[in-house]
Amino acid sequence: MTKSRYIYIFFYIKQTIAIDYKALIVCYFLQRRIFKPLFKAIVFGLNRERKRTMALHESITNQTNVSLRIAKHLFLKELDKNIVFSPLSLQVVLSIIAAGSEGPTQQQLLDFLLSKSTDHLNDLASQLVSVVLFDAAPTGGPRFSFVNGVWVEQTLSLQPSFKEIVSSDYKATLLSVDFKTKAVEVTKEGNLWAEKETNGLIKELLPPRSVDSLTRLIFANALYFKGAWSEKFDVLKTKDYDFHLLNGSSVKVPFMTSEENQFIEAYGGFKVLRLPYKKGKDKRRFSMYIFLPNAKDGLPALVEKLAAKPHLLHYSLHPAEAEVVEFRIPRFKISFELETSDMFKELGVILPFTRGGLTKMVDSPLVGNSLSVSKIFHKSFIEVNEEGTEAAAASAGCYEEELDSKERIDFVADHPFLFLIRENSTGTILFVGQVLNPLDE
Repeated sequence: MTKSRYIYIFFYIKQTIAIDYKALIVCYFLQRRIFKPLFKAIVFGLNRERKRTMALHESITNQTNVSLRIAKHLFLKELDKNIVFSPLSLQVVLSIIAAGSEGPTQQQLLDFLLSKSTDHLNDLASQLVSVVLFDAAPTGGPRFSFVNGVWVEQTLSLQPSFKEIVSSDYKATLLSVDFKTKAVEVTKEGNLWAEKETNGLIKELLPPRSVDSLTRLIFANALYFKGAWSEKFDVLKTKDYDFHLLNGSSVKVPFMTSEENQFIEAYGGFKVLRLPYKKGKDKRRFSMYIFLPNAKDGLPALVEKLAAKPHLLHYSLHPAEAEVVEFRIPRFKISFELETSDMFKELGVILPFTRGGLTKMVDSPLVGNSLSVSKIFHKSFIEVNEEGTEAAAASAGCYEEELDSKERIDFVADHPFLFLIRENSTGTILFVGQVLNPLDE
């Protein structure tokens, strides 16, 4: 009995080996003729996608660094004003201008935007439009809209290559208009466009007389965001407390509160709060971040610190969930507008505002050599309350610390702070702002 069992096992093993040997011959043939080329194609595709993803993250890191530079310039010049702006909106306008320029003008824009080439900028815009900047409301996420528009004097035509870039990469709507005799009507049209695309929050992007008979091109974009908190605040728990201003005085302000755990981390000299928005069914994850200095008058120093050490901002954007002792943040609403040409000139972007560099936009060398950017208008709005956040922005160009570890932590935003709205899977920053007095709109 035992012997036959061993013989059975022996033949079973031998037969199995024989079958496997034949299978190996077949597999070898398939591997050489079919699977190897297929495997190479898959690996090539994965490597290409990996490189594309790495390039996207590098570009967005650079975008964040540019955002901090703009924020520092704005915030430290406006120490008595609430501010909100969209660095994404501004950088898209500059990227479109770069795509239509050449020579020193283009290089100056690339240097400012920390980009290797206009191809990189255009590719970044194309990826952001397809990966980040689309509406999530149908699947339960934030309501989102990002649109670009180009108004062209009807007697001119865009260069085919430039037209292809703005329509394909930036998904811009192209409109032929009569600047020479109907500048006022075009202004109204542009303002109605911005108002519609921002759900009525930005009503007058182009001020009166900003467009005239000499205008040849307008580039504009509008960004709208409305997100509900993943955990809404109870409006019945909102109470008035003191908010301390930079000048040493204080005002009574409605503060929202919650007893739930929060995403908070303490760093050297400041704390970071992450408030996630309700997510949809796609991969995007939007959050608001509040950077609160420990010192009640510490916001200017914190802005300087983050701008000087951009890696510190990247490092501090991942606060862990923590049990809170005391938690309060104010409701606030901010409307902000700025003509940004002077700001960009002060930051070193000068040549686009002079003649001679925007030669790749229109299909007329004579007109192209005389084109220059005259103004870049930017308007933003944000409202933060118990339900969530509603924000909008529009731009138009007329042509390291160690963690302070604690089991329980408090977060009381009762003095000036910095905030931003970010898409976490890519790191794209949509809005940046400072709150100096929550009562000022």
